[in-house]
Amino acid sequence: MNMVRTVLGDVPAEQLGVCDAHDHLFFGSPRLPGEELRSASAARAELAAFRALGGAAVVQWTPYGLGRRAADLPPLSRETGVHVVTATGLHQAVHYTEDTLGALRGRLAEVFVTELTEGIGTSGVRAGLIKVAGGFHALDAHAVRTMTAAAEAHHATAAPIAVHLELGTGALDVLDLLCGELGVPPERVILGHLNRSPDFAVHRQAARSGCYLAFDGPSRAHHSTDWRMPDAVRALAEAGHGDRLLLGGDTTTAAARSVNGGAGMPYLLRRVRPRLALELGEELVRRILVDNPGRAFAVAWPDRVAPWPS
Repeated sequence: MNMVRTVLGDVPAEQLGVCDAHDHLFFGSPRLPGEELRSASAARAELAAFRALGGAAVVQWTPYGLGRRAADLPPLSRETGVHVVTATGLHQAVHYTEDTLGALRGRLAEVFVTELTEGIGTSGVRAGLIKVAGGFHALDAHAVRTMTAAAEAHHATAAPIAVHLELGTGALDVLDLLCGELGVPPERVILGHLNRSPDFAVHRQAARSGCYLAFDGPSRAHHSTDWRMPDAVRALAEAGHGDRLLLGGDTTTAAARSVNGGAGMPYLLRRVRPRLALELGEELVRRILVDNPGRAFAVAWPDRVAPWPS
């Protein structure tokens, strides 16, 4: 039976509910000094505000080494009544020190599998997806190594792989590597940030593979792309790919949280949902927020995984 692996345990896909398919409760990177998401009380407030608008699940894409605070996630989920799914994986090299990357060399896939099947550190919280990242219109050596390890971990666990596309670019390169060379089924791949590069032809090419396409968050860097997002989603739906679309908020800085005056998690349901409903109809938007995430993140998790070769 396919189950979504939340921080409180596995739940059937149909119980996930309205889902923010890409967001962050905790996140910190040397690239964003002073803007770390570290406050548990602010995370609780964001989840509560999301819940008040009908939200039921949040998928946190924060990967290894960027302040996931896995042990804090179960109480937040229990207190707010929102399912939380968290990630293993690795971001772009620029987000880490050389020492951190050096300590992981040669053991990335093992770390990913351990966090998916046994738990993150001593928290006992198991990840429900693998998050990796590409570069701007290209895949560097770090991205290839990380995606290769993600594919190994997928083949051991069946876990979905979510991909940060830098400014929405490089989607076809990612699919060529993950699905073409490394044998990951396209329906186990989620491409993020496609709203940031409104190239409808690339969107259609990616969708034809069978992968999921995430339109996640207001674009802070290029606001001119935001108004094109409904057209991009409608074009994909009209081409028959409505069952492969996901929506998210992608809150990555403290200033972006609603409790600090930003859009935050509530924006997805407060503004994006009604705007898309006008363009696409309520039923399709419901499928994008409820049915599609349930399929994208639900996995037939194996009862056991063979010991990793040393």
